[in-house]
Order: sequence, then C-alpha cells, then structure tokens
Amino acid sequence: MKRTQSAFEKIFRRGSTTFFNSSLFFPAKVRRDVVILYAFVRTADDFVDSIPQDKEGFHAFRERYELARRTGRDSGDPIADSFIELSRRRKFDDAWAEAFLNSMEADLTRKKYETPDEVLVYIHGSAEVIGFFMASIMELPSTAMEAAAFLGRAMQYINFIRDIAEDNELGRTYLPLAGSGLEDLTEDTARSKPEVFARFIRSQIDLYREWQAHAEAAFGWIPWRSRVAVMTAGEMYKWAATKIYRNPFIVYEKKVKPSRQRIILSLLRNAAKAHRCRRPEAPNRELT
Repeated sequence: MKRTQSAFEKIFRRGSTTFFNSSLFFPAKVRRDVVILYAFVRTADDFVDSIPQDKEGFHAFRERYELARRTGRDSGDPIADSFIELSRRRKFDDAWAEAFLNSMEADLTRKKYETPDEVLVYIHGSAEVIGFFMASIMELPSTAMEAAAFLGRAMQYINFIRDIAEDNELGRTYLPLAGSGLEDLTEDTARSKPEVFARFIRSQIDLYREWQAHAEAAFGWIPWRSRVAVMTAGEMYKWAATKIYRNPFIVYEKKVKPSRQRIILSLLRNAAKAHRCRRPEAPNRELT
C-alpha cells in the first residue's frame, strides 16, 4: 500500500504544482484521499492530453474502472481500484465519475466549444464534479456542494485561459467565441485584433471572478486545516488571473504558474486567516 501511495504521490507532484503544494496542509487522512482522487483524474486526463492521444489507453482504463465498479471485483489497476474503494468509503455518487469520464472522452473527438452552455456541460464533468469529490472527502454538508461546484468551475476556467497556447497545439478551443469578434484564439488572430482579444480575455476573467466569489462565500464550512489548503489553491488561481488580466498576451509568452515559494508563503498567511473565518449562512443561490 505504501508503494502504491508513493506512486500516486509522484503522479500528483508531476501533475500540479499548485494543488500538490497546497494539499500539504490537509490533515493526513484527508490528504491521502485527495492523492487517490488526483491520481485517478490525472491518469484519465493524461490519456487524452498526450500527443498523440492514447485513445485505446483511455478506453481500456475506463472499461477496467466500470467493470470493477459494477462487479465489485478488483480490476488489477491500482489507480482504478483505489478510487473505487475511496468512492465507496466517501459515498461518492457514481454519476460524478461518469460525468468526469464523459468529459475526458469528449476530448478525444470534440475540439471546439462555441457557446457558454456547451462549455458548462464540459466543465460540469471536468471540474464541477471534482468539487463534489473534494467536498465529500472533507465531509462538508450537502449545502456546501453548490459552492464546491463553483470553485471547480472557476479554477477550470482559469486553466482554459492560461492554457490557450497549449490548447491551440492540441487543436482545442474551450472558451466560447460566439459574439466575441474572434474567429479563433491563435496568436496571429489575437495580435491582429489586440483590443478585441484583450477585451474578450478580460471579460472571461470577470466571469471567473464572479464564480470564485460564489465559492468563497462558503469557505467557512470547511474545517480550518482543509480550509487553508483550499484558500491557498484559490489564491494562486486569483494571482494567475490578475497577471493575465493585466497583460492578456502573456498567455502566448509563458505558462502563468506560481512558484513553490509563493504557494508556501500563501499557506502560512492563510493559516492565520482560516482561524478568523466565520461559518456562513447557507447560500440560496442557484447554480447557473
């Protein structure tokens, strides 16, 4: 088991500087489960994001997971089996994993999302359900699920903006361009219409900020150790959003990611803030 957990840690460390370092403040039992979750979602994501895409690998991974989940027998895949055990222990809804895998599978064929509604369907599976998983791992009340979805949605959207150049290489466009005045998000198009491009990117960051604010309104529900980790990850995404808002063309120049030092300093600051957070009233907003 220790060897398996160590392998999962490597997947986590390799896949996300922000989440890996922010997660260090989770209580040990929470962090173990977060590592299992991350290994599962990153493995599926890697199949569809590899160049060339490993379609057969993804489908085989999904089939192993679904067969083991249905039959209750081990699949022989430690990542799938550990996630299934986690799902049963934390009482995940099977529909969450199905939605996640559906969004990952969509990346094998679909390359462009034209409208906000189309993007939100994808984001539900790729990110909002991750919020559900995390809320369940942290043992939050059902009233916190809406905020958890907003946080997943917000973070995913900054990834879309930050990774424009990378997604161009994969032939993907996640940001909805309908009505934007942009035909695509290639650098040539952006440079030829600098004001239109900058206005569009800033409008998308404004949307992210709205969703992030919805999520933060419920941070008081999170136990303080876990809250520190969540607050820190959120703060790093806000930092990236601010950098891109100031200079939208930075997305073509480099990948905007915080340093480990910045993340650790944020962890220390947020450890003090977390003690002062008050438990909020249950929000009655609808997920839009």
